[in-house]
Amino acid sequence: MKNDCQLNPAQLEAFGDEMYAIHQRARAARGAEDLAYIRGVMRTQLRCEVGGRALLFASFIPGAWVAGTALLSLSKILENMEIGHNVMHGQYEFSGDPALSSRSYEWDTTCPSEQWRHSHNYLHHTFTNVSGVDHDLGYRVLRVDDKQPWRWHRVPQLAYTAGLAALFQWGIAGHDVDMPKYVTTPSAERDPEDVRRVREIKSKAWRQVRKDYLLFPLLAGPNAVAVFAGNLVANLARNLWSAAVIYCGHFPEQAQTFAPETLEGEGRGHFYLRQLLGSANFEGPRWLHVLSGHLSHQIEHHLFPDVPAWRYPALSKEVRAVCEKYGLPYNTGTLSSQLFSALRRIGRLSLPSVSEPALAPAL
Repeated sequence: MKNDCQLNPAQLEAFGDEMYAIHQRARAARGAEDLAYIRGVMRTQLRCEVGGRALLFASFIPGAWVAGTALLSLSKILENMEIGHNVMHGQYEFSGDPALSSRSYEWDTTCPSEQWRHSHNYLHHTFTNVSGVDHDLGYRVLRVDDKQPWRWHRVPQLAYTAGLAALFQWGIAGHDVDMPKYVTTPSAERDPEDVRRVREIKSKAWRQVRKDYLLFPLLAGPNAVAVFAGNLVANLARNLWSAAVIYCGHFPEQAQTFAPETLEGEGRGHFYLRQLLGSANFEGPRWLHVLSGHLSHQIEHHLFPDVPAWRYPALSKEVRAVCEKYGLPYNTGTLSSQLFSALRRIGRLSLPSVSEPALAPAL
C-alpha cells in the first residue's frame, strides 16, 4: 500500500495493534444489551409492516394509503439496513438465537442471503476498495477509480447511478455473478456455478415479486391497485435510501482506492489502514443512524464488521482518538455533503482522466 500518511513501520504496527484492541474489547462487551436492542428494532419493524399493510388494505379511507406506504417503507428500510445487513454480518451470532443467525436469516430483498454473504461479507470486507477484486467498487457498472479504464459508454454514468439506485435490490441480487459476461456467454459455455447462482436469484426474485405484487394485492380485493402501488413505492423508497447510504460510505472524493498489489504481504496495520482510508462517515441525529443501519459509521463498520452496529457511534470516539494520535484522516461530514461528493466523483470519472488518452469504444 502506498503510505500516504507517512507512518513508519513501527507506527503502522502500533496503529494496527490499537485498532485490534478496540475490536476485541467491543466483541467481548457483546451481551444482553445488544440482544435487547436488536429485538426491540425487530418488534418495531414488524409493527410497521403490519400497520402499513393494514392501512394499504384500507386505502379507501382518506390518508390511509400515504400513511400505509410510509410505514411499509420504514419497515423495509429497517429490515434491510438495521436488521438484515447486521444480522447477516454475524453481529448477533454470539446469542445462539436461530432468528439472529447469519447463516439462516433470509432478508426481504431479491438478493439470496447466501450469495450476499459471499460477495459482501467475504469479497468486499476482505478486499475493500481493491480495484478489480472488490466488486462493490462501482458494482461493475460505475467508474469510481481513475485507474479503471475509460470508455465512451462511461459518459452517462450519472444516469446509471440514478438507475442503479432506483433498482438497487436488483443490482445487488446479481452482485455475485458477472452478469454482463453471463448474458453474453453461450448457454453451453457458462460456468455451472454461475448457472446455479442465477437459478437461485430467479427463485428468490420470484418469491419477492409474488409476495409484494401478486399475493398482497389479490388479498386486498377491490383495493388491489392501491396495495400494488404502495408496495412498489415502498420498495423504491428502500432502494433509493439504501443506495444513498452506500454511495456516501464508499464513493466520496476522499475515499481511497487501492491497486491489487496492495494485498501482497498485507499485515494487520495495513489492513486496518486500508479500511480507514477507503471509507467515509456521515453525521446526524440518532434516528438517521438507525435508518442507515449505522452505516453512517462506515469507517467503524469496515474496521469492526462483526460488532453490533448500534455500538459504532461510541466506538467512533475511540477510532477518532487513534487517528488523531497518528495523524490519520477521518473522513466524515453531513449526509448531503458526502452524497454530493460521491456524485461529483462519479460525474468527474464519467470523462477521461486528464493524464490518460481517450480510449476507443470497447468492441
